[in-house]
Amino acid sequence: MTLNSILLQAANPGAAWMNIIMIVLLIAIFYFFMIRPQSKRQKEIQKAREAMKPGDKVITSGGIYGIIREINTTTSQVTVEIWDGVKMKVDYNNIYAIPENDKTK
Repeated sequence: MTLNSILLQAANPGAAWMNIIMIVLLIAIFYFFMIRPQSKRQKEIQKAREAMKPGDKVITSGGIYGIIREINTTTSQVTVEIWDGVKMKVDYNNIYAIPENDKTK
């Protein structure tokens, strides 16, 4: 089988370039449909995290809604009030801002 494919490639040297072009094309498609949108989404999330301040409504990665009460930049922790008087500390990277049009508390 391998001898047959070697002979076929020797008969048509342009076929090897077509294989390389197809691989490059697949990588380009993968980049534009998978990697690029994900990196743009990550940049938007990071930008929203940098704009957060105490009093903003947020949701944790675990699905808990709350309001930011304190941001500690040295330990990268955020104190989130999830109910009146109930506060918890969450890692800064596990916080997502709630869009302004969301009416949940």
